[in-house]
Amino acid sequence: MLESAVQLLETLIVTPSFSKEEAGTADLIGDFLAENGRAFQRLGNNIWANHPGNQPGRPTVLLNSHHDTVKPVAGWQRPPFEAILEQDKLYGLGSNDAGGPLVSLLATFVEACKTQWPFNLVMAATAEEEISGKGGIEMLLPHLGKIDLGIVGEPTQMHLAVAEKGLMVLDITLAGKAGHAAREEGINAIYEALPALNWFRDFRFSETSQWLGPVKMSVTQIAAGSQHNVVPDRCTLVVDVRPNDCYSLAEILETIRENVKGEVVPRSVRLQPSHIRMDHPAVKAGISLNLPMYGSPTLSDQALMPFPTVKIGPGDSARSHTADEYIHVTEIAAGIDGYRAFLQALATQSGW
Repeated sequence: MLESAVQLLETLIVTPSFSKEEAGTADLIGDFLAENGRAFQRLGNNIWANHPGNQPGRPTVLLNSHHDTVKPVAGWQRPPFEAILEQDKLYGLGSNDAGGPLVSLLATFVEACKTQWPFNLVMAATAEEEISGKGGIEMLLPHLGKIDLGIVGEPTQMHLAVAEKGLMVLDITLAGKAGHAAREEGINAIYEALPALNWFRDFRFSETSQWLGPVKMSVTQIAAGSQHNVVPDRCTLVVDVRPNDCYSLAEILETIRENVKGEVVPRSVRLQPSHIRMDHPAVKAGISLNLPMYGSPTLSDQALMPFPTVKIGPGDSARSHTADEYIHVTEIAAGIDGYRAFLQALATQSGW
């Protein structure tokens, strides 16, 4: 299956698939499944297929990766929408994130459909991951039935991510009172923001995660004032919060509102941190294969999956969203072999 997986990746690279614009790559993925004898379904730009031997009452394992990409950054020395193979390196936008993991999972699924398993298998190639959009995995999940484990294909060097940081972006507004800057009048909203700035700089949540470390909060934007001679009556902050798996977003938001003056409004509380228990069959399978385990600081569709998940795939996250993105063909081969071995190890585990 390696040759057909690489050929599919080459066609995906030359077909632009920015988030919300993935119709072309969805067509290609559907064609690949059909050409390999697998019936599939489509919802928007999401494609999914079931193992023909799936049976009610058994655990269900979801194989998932995404086919949308970010837009190319400046600095590309090769055309981002050309699949250029130089020795073992396949260059092109989305080759590493997450084309390599996606085609490896698709190849694994096609081969897995020739074998019976003690669990059900569902393969889903989904859209809008790069923007955490509502037209991707979140829209598809209600159509898949109960999922007991998600295997999320992202470039992890085939290491097993057993936890992932979440994300919450806050807009905070501090109010003051306008006045003339030449006189002692008004309430300067910038000064009203100083206690909040100091609190975000100095506060530490007490629980530190074994896998993800502490909760990270960063004030990343600040805006105030209309002109030099007017005391500003409004100051806004944007805060990037990266929760660990010790806290829910609701718990973190409550703590912030208890300590920060002003209006605190989250843009979303959808992107939750995740972790999987250490005695889960997926973790035991990883241990049996001697897979390195870690906690991932980067966000994926794990954040939208309300069931146990692990993240694993060929490629390297450090190459994602970079100029001249690439993946090694040998990494794709190792991905197919690694996913197959993981399913086989998972099949021997109990404790679902």
